[in-house]
Amino acid sequence: MSKVRDRIEDFKDAVRHSAISMGYNESKLAAIMAKFIIHAPRQRSPFTRAALKTLESIGTLEQFMLKHRKDYVDLHRTTEQERDSIEHEVSTFIKACQEQIDVLKNSINDDEANSKGWLGIRTDYSNADIIAHKHGVVLILSERLHSVTSRFDQLRAVRFQDSINKATPRRKLKRIKTTESADISNSNNLELREPNEFQPEPLTVQQELLDDETRALQVELTGLLDAVQETETKMVEMSALNHLMSTHVLQQAHQIEQLYDQAVEATTNVELGNKEISKAIQRNSSSRTFLLLFLFVLTFSILFLDWYS
Repeated sequence: MSKVRDRIEDFKDAVRHSAISMGYNESKLAAIMAKFIIHAPRQRSPFTRAALKTLESIGTLEQFMLKHRKDYVDLHRTTEQERDSIEHEVSTFIKACQEQIDVLKNSINDDEANSKGWLGIRTDYSNADIIAHKHGVVLILSERLHSVTSRFDQLRAVRFQDSINKATPRRKLKRIKTTESADISNSNNLELREPNEFQPEPLTVQQELLDDETRALQVELTGLLDAVQETETKMVEMSALNHLMSTHVLQQAHQIEQLYDQAVEATTNVELGNKEISKAIQRNSSSRTFLLLFLFVLTFSILFLDWYS
């Protein structure tokens, strides 16, 4: 039995000579061989790139919140203007991330519209899995953004509660000071009025006018403080309502996902039902043909037997 000769090296040499004759040098050949060994990464779709960018933005927002958390909550570390600046930046971040998620949702809606025909019937069934995957990606991004916003709402509620707690004792102290000053002024007036009864009347009228203006200013400042406290309380309530609304939106997102899964399952069941109906129609037509053929053969047989007899 003759030995089998290995011709792999000869084949490689022939390929190399052919490539060199076609104008390939050693560097190009090495690059081509490297491509066979190490495959180039697949090109990502625009949706995937946008989703990764949105995820990166949400991560940046989370890092920013962790970095400035103490500065935002602690009233002694920063001023009100700096805390307002932090809140504005976080709100801008959240708005930008939400806009990116809306863009992804619109692209999914466009894909769904393009996958349907002019009668609203889905023409590309293989695209349904990709669209469902995109819906899942958008849902994950929405949940991630919701978790970050809920944490920021908690920080905002803590800040407003601290502001209310800080403003309430100040109001009480002001009321106590005003009452004490009023009592002291009244006692001083009573003490000074006895030895100075011979003072002229215009000075007493001027003092009464000043006292009236002071009381009016105190009432006005008290009203302003009450209005500020009421505004702060409403802001805390709005923050709580915002958190509650975002929670309900997340629950609705879960319900929408379940409805979408049920719709996909119902579409699959309808397709299977249509296939079964078409099979039943084919069986019915074949059985009808067989019955007609049987009746024809039976009739012909009866006529033949009658003629033969």
